[in-house]
Amino acid sequence: MKELQVLKFGGTSVGSPERFNMVAKLIVNDAPKIVVLSAVSGTTNWLVEIAAEYAKGNTNGAYLLIDKLNEQYEHFIKELYHSEATLIKGRELIHAHFEFIRSFGKKIFKVFDEKVILAQGELISTALFHYYLEEKGVRSVLLQALNFMKIDEDSEPDMQFIEENIAKELAAYPASDYPQLFITQGYICRNAFGEIDNLKRGGSDYTASLIGAAVNATEIQIWTDIDGMHNNDPRFVENTRPVAELSFDEAAELAYFGAKILHPSSIRPAKLKNIPVRLLNTMEPEAKGTFIGPKSAQPSQPIKAVAAKDGITAIKIKSGRMLLAYGFLRNVFDVFARYKTPIDMVTTSEVAVSVTIDTTEHLNAIVNELLTFGTVEVDHDQTIICIVGDFLAEKQGYASRVFDALKNIPVRMISYGGSDNNISLLIHSEKKKDALKALHKGLFQLTIDN
Repeated sequence: MKELQVLKFGGTSVGSPERFNMVAKLIVNDAPKIVVLSAVSGTTNWLVEIAAEYAKGNTNGAYLLIDKLNEQYEHFIKELYHSEATLIKGRELIHAHFEFIRSFGKKIFKVFDEKVILAQGELISTALFHYYLEEKGVRSVLLQALNFMKIDEDSEPDMQFIEENIAKELAAYPASDYPQLFITQGYICRNAFGEIDNLKRGGSDYTASLIGAAVNATEIQIWTDIDGMHNNDPRFVENTRPVAELSFDEAAELAYFGAKILHPSSIRPAKLKNIPVRLLNTMEPEAKGTFIGPKSAQPSQPIKAVAAKDGITAIKIKSGRMLLAYGFLRNVFDVFARYKTPIDMVTTSEVAVSVTIDTTEHLNAIVNELLTFGTVEVDHDQTIICIVGDFLAEKQGYASRVFDALKNIPVRMISYGGSDNNISLLIHSEKKKDALKALHKGLFQLTIDN
């Protein structure tokens, strides 16, 4: 097989019949490729609501939502297809999937049933797109991601399984007999027990990166509705611009700390195989977007971008016994580890340690255990502001620019030095917009209209 590209298109990129046509124009060429598709925009939210109604025992409410979603898809395929034969195939497809979803109302609803329901969105979108290409005379192969995408007992990708099984799937379609255009589902997978599972919301990016690593792709392209990763959040700050180039580490920091264009886990598989990633815009395919590779080639711009992560809770543990106490920090971190609660930021002093978490599912139990070490203070509604760039130790002046820009913003915590690519600050969420604007003005020398 020739070298493959992997292209991922998100929900907005396949959100209408017009967008289907745009994606088809982008992928139909001589380059062998695997195309990863999300569910049609809005579908997953509908399916979440349907599953929630089943979980509450409200079967009639679930059926009502199913009927409404089915109606939306009826309109969708009427606009999408032009031949009666393809329209019939599309109608039969959505009827089969929605009847399957309705079948959950006839049995006791279990926890993993929700994930089975959520998987229907990607299964529908990829089949409809496959039919669309077929109608246009474009030959493609529809690969079922559930045959090769798998996570282990720790919900981590089982890369050996993925590599072996996607190789088997592709080997069944030699280039001499089949076109090298493969369509498959993002987001969905099987777990260690063979049950249908998923890579969490936004997981189609992750799917593309995992597939890219598994087939040693020449490039991974993530197509969305924005022209690359911007240097600040365009929802809150005017005059942002896409960053032309980022290193793998810089992109990973931005994705983890709030840049919504990219799934936080999606950089690591590409980095391990040294596969470049491009972030591109389906609506403006001529835009250069953002190139992500081993090194960033913009030494004149050491500070690349700013991102913000909301929903943060800060916890401070204060203890007079901490000073010189052997194992104190380990014991504190063990509490979070027992409840499988990741920590984002850490700062310490002689008598206290402060940490931040982004999930409060086990907060009460965690606090109760931490009280055995001393007093505990909890602050909700916090936001981590992350400034990403190339902050090597020998370079000077970047921290002062950050703190000068934020001189009027109360800062709760500061983390600097743990990474060559990240300065993190914790502020109250109500100050987020002001902080993003101030940093944009101070770091990128743009005039912000306050």
